[in-house]
Amino acid sequence: MLFDNSYEGLPQEFYERINPVPVQDPKLIIFNDKLGKILGIDKNKTPKQLAELFSGNVIPKGSSPIALVYAGHQFGHFVSELGDGRAVLLGQISTPEQKYYDVQLKGSGQTKFSRQGDGRSPLGPVIREYIVSEAMHALGIASTRSLAAVTTGEKVFRETATPGGILTRIAESHIRVGTFEYFAAKDKTDNLKTLAEYAIKRHFPSLKDSTNCYLSLLEQVCDRQIELIAKWMGIGFIHGVMNTDNTSIVGETIDYGPCAFMDNYDPSTVFSSIDAHGRYAFGNQPSIAQWNMACFANCLVPLIDQDLDKAGEQAQTVINQFPSKMNTALMAVMCKKIGLDSSKTNSQETLSKLLRIMLDNKSDYTLTFRYLSEIIKGKRESLFKQQFLEHNQISNWLKEWKELIKDQNLDKKEIASSMESLNPVFIPRNHLIERAIKAAVENNDFSEMKTLLTILSKPYEEQSKYDEYMKPPKPHEVVHQTFCGT
Repeated sequence: MLFDNSYEGLPQEFYERINPVPVQDPKLIIFNDKLGKILGIDKNKTPKQLAELFSGNVIPKGSSPIALVYAGHQFGHFVSELGDGRAVLLGQISTPEQKYYDVQLKGSGQTKFSRQGDGRSPLGPVIREYIVSEAMHALGIASTRSLAAVTTGEKVFRETATPGGILTRIAESHIRVGTFEYFAAKDKTDNLKTLAEYAIKRHFPSLKDSTNCYLSLLEQVCDRQIELIAKWMGIGFIHGVMNTDNTSIVGETIDYGPCAFMDNYDPSTVFSSIDAHGRYAFGNQPSIAQWNMACFANCLVPLIDQDLDKAGEQAQTVINQFPSKMNTALMAVMCKKIGLDSSKTNSQETLSKLLRIMLDNKSDYTLTFRYLSEIIKGKRESLFKQQFLEHNQISNWLKEWKELIKDQNLDKKEIASSMESLNPVFIPRNHLIERAIKAAVENNDFSEMKTLLTILSKPYEEQSKYDEYMKPPKPHEVVHQTFCGT
């Protein structure tokens, strides 16, 4: 692993130089061989060597660990200084194709941003993030990745004592909306400009020749958020804490804390134990994304134009376009899930009807769409109808839907292929993740985690051997709350 750290070249106010705090007895849980190969990591290292490396006990050659500073709006309330309170960035690593990725250890000990925290992570959240981030990647959603997970041999104290763990996270970037907010709140325009220019050079190089690169940066970041949220909604994902400090400017899903996947369709679904008022419910995610982008726009105003009124108007125009662009993207994803063209009004009406029936019938979000995609191939309708308590409404809907499919004059094989590529068989269901976490924490047994990862690496494929893993939870298995582990 050859490291660079371009972020280290920024002014000292951007980070704290700090090494990971060594742990007592690191043991490797899992190493992501496929990702490791992409990153060119030596596959001949022993599990012990990998454990030492990915626990932070051994600092790799060329690494210069730092903890990044940022601010953030948390549940709508601004916190002027947050930062990496339990993580360090080892640096960037380049692939043979010269693409750069951040390598970060999460749960690596205290930094000056820990705010009285211990800087550690319980094992449960490490397992959750590893499973969900890799599942998201396989589902085709832009996401940070998980390279390795280790146990520390030490206890972490939350409500009770629990085993500690460290996750090695790979990201295109760890720059957040909150990173910009930190310098904007301090009125440090020079640092704000330095950060924006660094972000453009590293992540948006095509913008450097644009007429107004800072306004173009706002547009690009908004567009990436729109694409990301539309795809989240398509698979029923709920981030849980869409704070501005958890919003990556490159449009990757980052910080898998109390995240979860919706079982029964309901836009008001919330899992996060800290989201008492449902701010980040499933159906609120598009409007929250716009709110976050408005915060980003406010940061960029001094850079967009010296005339602040003019700059504000230009930024506001971009933000005002967000809802219609978001709706277009969301309709495109959702209508494709039922094989219809979103540009046609009756397609959107048909989608809305289905969602209303699903809400009334507490239909499973994932299986309803998947079984609908199988009807196109002439398979029995019974599995689809089993997702509904009352069959009259859905039978009438099916007739309308089949007529629309006919009217489109598209090849049925093409429609089936498209629908199956958007409607997974397997998602990381909450009860399955909890089962894997329980086995690991209570029995040091990681077999369930590894089985889940195997299944979720091919989420759109039928895997008859694992049919049990596609089913929704039984009443006693339903997960009502998820936790972030801080």
